[in-house]
Amino acid sequence: MIEGKVINLKRTAALLFSWLIVIALSACGGGTSTKTPVPPKEGAGTGATTTKVDAQAVFKANCVSCHGNNLEGAVGPNLQKVGGKLSKGDIDTVVTNGRGGMPSFKGQLSSEEIAGIADWLSAKK
Repeated sequence: MIEGKVINLKRTAALLFSWLIVIALSACGGGTSTKTPVPPKEGAGTGATTTKVDAQAVFKANCVSCHGNNLEGAVGPNLQKVGGKLSKGDIDTVVTNGRGGMPSFKGQLSSEEIAGIADWLSAKK
């Protein structure tokens, strides 16, 4: 009888651990995209506005849960000097396609947001 309770306790612990992993991984990403309107340059002629991505705001909305408020790393790696290790193109590829435990942000973030984050992080040396 005690053996059956131990097996049930192990199953419950395994299920709880699995749910914790799912919750932790779902915390990476999500959020909303953040674009700041920028007035058109003089002589643009169309009167249309362009958008400039606020990379720090996009990072805070989508990446902080895994990489920390100060890029120090948490679940994900430290990014404080990532620009010294990876090029802007490499960072763009990782954010777009994911790598290792990092999910892909293709479809969650626009290509402009991904490029903005890659540009911002590539300057971190």
